[in-house]
Amino acid sequence: MPGWLNKLFGSSNDRQVKTFAARVGQINALEPKFQACSDADLRGLTEAFRARLAKGETLDQLLPEAFAAVREASKRTLGQRHYDVQMSGGMVLHKGGIAEMRTGEGKTLVATLATYLNALAGKGVHVITVNDYLARRDAEWMSQVYGFLGMSVGVIVNGLSQPERQRAYQSDITYGTNNEFGFDYLRDNLVYSPADMVQRGHHFVIVDEVDSILIDEARTPLIISGPTEDRSEFYRTMDGVVRELILDEDTYDLDEKQKQVLLTEYGSEKVEEMLEAGGHLAPDSAGLYDPANISVVHHLNQALRANRLYTRDKDYIVKAGEVILIDEFTGRMMTGRRLSEGLHQAIEAKEKVEVQPENQTLASVTIQNYFRLYGKLSGMTGTAATEAQEFGDIYNMDVLEIPTNRPIARIDIDDEVYRTEAEKNRAILAQIEDCYLKGQPILIGTVSIEKSETLSELLSKHKFEMDGKPRSGIPHQVLNARYHEQEAGIVAEAGVPGAVTIATNMAGRGTDIQLGGNVDMLVERWRTEQRGLGIEVTPEQTFAHRASIEAEIAERKQAALAAGGLYVLGTERHESRRIDNQLRGRTGRQGDPGVSKFFLSCEDDLLRIFAGERLDAIMRTFGVQEGEAITHKWLNGAIATAQRKVEQRNYEIRKNLLKYDDVVNDQRKAVFEQRQEFMEAEDLSEVAVEMRRDTVEELVERHLPPKAYAEQWDVQGLTERVKDTLGLDLPITEWAAEDGIADAEIAQRINAAADARAAEREALIGAAQTRGMEKNFLLQTIDLQWREHLMHLDHLRNVIGLRGYGQRDPL
Repeated sequence: MPGWLNKLFGSSNDRQVKTFAARVGQINALEPKFQACSDADLRGLTEAFRARLAKGETLDQLLPEAFAAVREASKRTLGQRHYDVQMSGGMVLHKGGIAEMRTGEGKTLVATLATYLNALAGKGVHVITVNDYLARRDAEWMSQVYGFLGMSVGVIVNGLSQPERQRAYQSDITYGTNNEFGFDYLRDNLVYSPADMVQRGHHFVIVDEVDSILIDEARTPLIISGPTEDRSEFYRTMDGVVRELILDEDTYDLDEKQKQVLLTEYGSEKVEEMLEAGGHLAPDSAGLYDPANISVVHHLNQALRANRLYTRDKDYIVKAGEVILIDEFTGRMMTGRRLSEGLHQAIEAKEKVEVQPENQTLASVTIQNYFRLYGKLSGMTGTAATEAQEFGDIYNMDVLEIPTNRPIARIDIDDEVYRTEAEKNRAILAQIEDCYLKGQPILIGTVSIEKSETLSELLSKHKFEMDGKPRSGIPHQVLNARYHEQEAGIVAEAGVPGAVTIATNMAGRGTDIQLGGNVDMLVERWRTEQRGLGIEVTPEQTFAHRASIEAEIAERKQAALAAGGLYVLGTERHESRRIDNQLRGRTGRQGDPGVSKFFLSCEDDLLRIFAGERLDAIMRTFGVQEGEAITHKWLNGAIATAQRKVEQRNYEIRKNLLKYDDVVNDQRKAVFEQRQEFMEAEDLSEVAVEMRRDTVEELVERHLPPKAYAEQWDVQGLTERVKDTLGLDLPITEWAAEDGIADAEIAQRINAAADARAAEREALIGAAQTRGMEKNFLLQTIDLQWREHLMHLDHLRNVIGLRGYGQRDPL
């Protein structure tokens, strides 16, 4: 809609937000009534609401009273009252939409509204966060509200036992991470008894930081795997071959835009000679690309990717002899997550650490298709508008921007672009020094661990003057995946006057950087210290200590505000505009002043790869000299175009992944439903008999073809297969020698013998044990066939892309 029409009628988003105003008015009108309720009266509302639901009222009809009850419970337990805009956010979540709310607007509190309302149905509500720390924190924090209203809360984190998981899922409300929920779903479809399952269905879910989980992590499927043949030595051999090969840059083509690396014709010839000399090619093969060498080519390609596309301290770190992936969007370690198809092993060989055995997929699901299992899906984030189309196309979710409680006072300064990284770093150091000297807290965002540590080193050596005296080194903190254990402590102090914090993308996502310091975190740190000294802290002592901290923080906050609020400095643009917006959003919370600015160079990866030529032309036009920076709308346009290119490419990757998984998803649902039916059935004897009949029919048809003469029958082969498959040693040769006998008659005799053997076994061990064995056998058969099917699909996916070169749809 044109700007003048927006001003006249308001945007679509504004109109939708206004529709919530009437219901917010209803909730506010109920406030005096709920304030007059005793604690016992409030607690009794939950059962009263459930009774009304049972009589036919809907959740929509209960919404005003339920939201008013949660608001009052929050005031009494947490001392926090939901704002009107938070009520609107709760309504968006209840409707299955995405509430886009700025940092500091209280998303965690907003979730309590829709969570409580939907938990009244008694089917369980799941609340997803980005890591175990936040899952535990939010569960403990918000359980005060839910517990006050008589609802149970569970939390799913890494390391819980099966009974602990079952108890958590039986709670009215369950907190956890997307990985834990997804893997529990997969594990539930590998167990052999309903009593061993932990989840109880997928009713309603709220995803916090929904863009991080449903967009950024959607390119990596969840996979449960089991070990296969150990080929660790071969990975090391291929790594040695590739290391020697890539010394000559003419042997390969590197496409940084598409993140691909391919051998040139010259490279293929050279590596073929090297492999042949080392005895690694199949004997009598026609060359490297002979089908007999397909495994060698696969290992070669993975070693090439490991050495040229994956960088230490950017894409992964090596910790305690283990290669741990780094999430490119959040900067967090993805412990336990491994690259598939031998790529992780290739990186392990490159880094000279122990090469773990390859794994075979036992069960897998994409993030997209896991969350599509829910009857209602909703989410919250500070940055979703740029991906609104994807949320609509893939998840059928609308994004609604919720107005801030107070006007935003943050100043976003235009980017400064320098020719080289060295010039940019000098400008960054000058800006950090300026903030430090005037006591303005500053958060410096970097795109990788390597870059954060390089900047840390420069800061440690930086020479400057303070109070007329020469100084060396600016005190600072580093927040990246290496120091993730200290994340909460670093974030708690990041808003203190004069604080300098260098961070990767993880930058305290899910945790506010509060000017002056974070009261809750500092109180919790004090309590932990006291416990470590063996001192039990009373509630009165905690209250008194909290009051002293609040007084100290109020004083420091005023100093930080006087210095201009939190300064957020970006050292590079990220591939996604969303990540940049998240970094900006760290400052200016709840109407506080703040500043954000990006310092860039033409050597930054994003600009070099996607906007190099345009930038060079702009720099030449303006005649930029060494040490000079430019700021111009042309530049902003070039950067925005580069980011859109990358975002579109990443969207296509996710969409393509989903297309492939949609094919498998229909099969997965059918197999898992069949498996569930078998697992819950009391008696599967008829199914077992039917499978036995099918097996016999298949064996007879294969060895005694219907249209073949008796002389052409493979009687010996049938005898051996019946013995191997059914454990029956039968005189099939004698039967086949009888005059006029037909294949159907032989099949009938085999079935009769199999039935008799089954009856003997049942008489020997009892009906109950026989039924149990039949069930286990059928479930094992499904699992084995599904596992082999997944392996074939993996191989097919690896080669099917070649159809695209022939202008044919791979699917």
